Amino acid sequence: MKMRPLLLATATTLSAFGAHAGSINALNALSQSDFRLLSEDLGAAVSYKPLVPAESLGIIGFDVGVGLGATKLQSTNVLNQASGGSIDLSTLPFAMVRAHKGLPMNIDVGVALGTLPGTGVSTKGAELRWAFLPGGMVTPAVAVRGAYSSMSGVSQLDVSTTSLDVSISKGFLFLKPYAGVGIVQVKSTPNGVASLQAESFTQPKTFVGLNMNFMLLNVAVEGDKTGSNTSYGIKLGVRF
Repeated sequence: MKMRPLLLATATTLSAFGAHAGSINALNALSQSDFRLLSEDLGAAVSYKPLVPAESLGIIGFDVGVGLGATKLQSTNVLNQASGGSIDLSTLPFAMVRAHKGLPMNIDVGVALGTLPGTGVSTKGAELRWAFLPGGMVTPAVAVRGAYSSMSGVSQLDVSTTSLDVSISKGFLFLKPYAGVGIVQVKSTPNGVASLQAESFTQPKTFVGLNMNFMLLNVAVEGDKTGSNTSYGIKLGVRF
């Protein structure tokens, strides 16, 4: 996966947004087909990113971290048009803080708060994950996850996603690779734009990642494909 160039582009874009920010405030300039393309890009960017392996943290376990990443846009001209020319990007960066907590019966809960810098968009999400195969010394962990995410900060647009996936992971020393497949339902609703109708659709989702523990430091890197959009992310934090 070509993660390094995309993350370097993300860091550059985040720096550039320190001096300039756009806003998605010109939806009336879009046709219905354009609005569908915008919804696919934003749905993939906003959708919940796991960034954790399948195994449960256990009753006393927790995982807390901060991360950044980017989603490769499929319709850059549409986002530019929807922002009145104030957002001109080929990748949409995201930054986030995340926390996961283990519960009894191999169940974990997680929350994520983030932003799409330079767009005025804030995001929030939550997950409930059950490792129905907890894994062991020689067997992998397998889990099912339900997640929800939404965006705010754009008066003309509401976007939310609901996802369901199955993931697998197996530890090797300090490395723990994981992978999963699922579906993401996107709901995109224009507000106060009479020429546009709401869009609701389902996209396939696949993801692969690697969780690494270095003493007190935990690092997770992940690649995600939702529909036609590819996202990459990295998370730094602690995990016990």
